[in-house]
Amino acid sequence: MDQFPSIDRRIAAIATRQGGHVHQLQLSHLALDASAIHYRVKQGFLIPVYRRVYAVGHLPTEPHDRAKGALLAAGPRSALSHDSAASYYGVWKRWRLPLHLTVATDRRLRGVVIHRNRRLLRSDIWTPEPGLRITSPVVTLLDIAPRLSERRLRRAINELRLAHQIGLQQLELTAARFPRHPGLRRLLAIVGTSQHQPTRSGWEDEWPAFAAKYGLPAYTINELVAGARVDVLFTEERVILELDGWETHGTKAAFTADRKQDATILARTGMPTVRITYEGFHQRPAKEAEQLHAILARRRLGLRLLAGVPAG
Repeated sequence: MDQFPSIDRRIAAIATRQGGHVHQLQLSHLALDASAIHYRVKQGFLIPVYRRVYAVGHLPTEPHDRAKGALLAAGPRSALSHDSAASYYGVWKRWRLPLHLTVATDRRLRGVVIHRNRRLLRSDIWTPEPGLRITSPVVTLLDIAPRLSERRLRRAINELRLAHQIGLQQLELTAARFPRHPGLRRLLAIVGTSQHQPTRSGWEDEWPAFAAKYGLPAYTINELVAGARVDVLFTEERVILELDGWETHGTKAAFTADRKQDATILARTGMPTVRITYEGFHQRPAKEAEQLHAILARRRLGLRLLAGVPAG
């Protein structure tokens, strides 16, 4: 009995690296037989969670720790995936239960949703910390695409692009490896209409449809101008458009900073900035588009006159 405290400390040390869990094989390597394990279960030191996997001391409550326990039980050819991976990458604001795992073999775990995929490569599995294996952001987007609205999927893609987790080429290359994946068509449809730079808000996601509907001229999104990232830049007219909404401009400090940015860009480049409010964009879209056309037409005329090109 004297050896138990030192062995228990070793068990606890192993569990610390595994989200508070230990596998029966690891207990066997510490020379614990079935009766020794049963004794610790009876004492509450080991708590059965999955077949051959125990929580040590208490049941973990943090999602990351619970995920490590499920992965320990599912074996090395398993990874957190689908909704669970999306939660880890921040696509969902909160973790969703039950946990989702993708495995390469035939596995079942109580209270865990199991998906099977034997075509995943090593590059498709990320290990951001010991004991935590997760499908890559690209694979995760493919997996959750069938269940998301187009708007939500587009936002998820752009958020991960902003976080430098994925790129458009990476999306295309990975998607091409899964030609029968149920999320493929929806993912590629959005990739095919994405701008070179990712959008920064849901409102920016709505801009391409608005521009197409009202026949606005060529533009780029989120270009870097005089050290500032601007929402829309009309390329021929050299006019900046800022989508002025509460989501990104909803404080007095932001308001002041925005106007200072407008003045700085104008002084350095001669490019004027036009701002559209959220209300105008959504409640008076035709009127806002008509005004934009007028501004852009006048700007084109002014640039031609400066260049010595006769009007008309």
